[in-house]
Amino acid sequence: MRRVHVIVSGEVQGVGYRYTMRMEADEAGVSGWVRNRRDGTVEAEVEGTDEQVDRILAWMAEGPPGSRVTGAEVRDAAPTGEHGFEVRATA
Repeated sequence: MRRVHVIVSGEVQGVGYRYTMRMEADEAGVSGWVRNRRDGTVEAEVEGTDEQVDRILAWMAEGPPGSRVTGAEVRDAAPTGEHGFEVRATA
């Protein structure tokens, strides 16, 4: 299993990014969470197989219609074995 921590910048708040990501994550079968940050970025952790994580990272680089992603900082994280994907409160 692979887990990554991601911070996405650009026009990513107020465009349905988190809720669309939850649908994409459910479809891909990954676990983790996503939340807005007070600085205007979106933060997420995603866990799954390499293929599943790569699929979500590719989606995150594009985002939903109406968003404009300008960058994504990705770093590896320790897998937790959690199940499900949730939208969390703003950090």
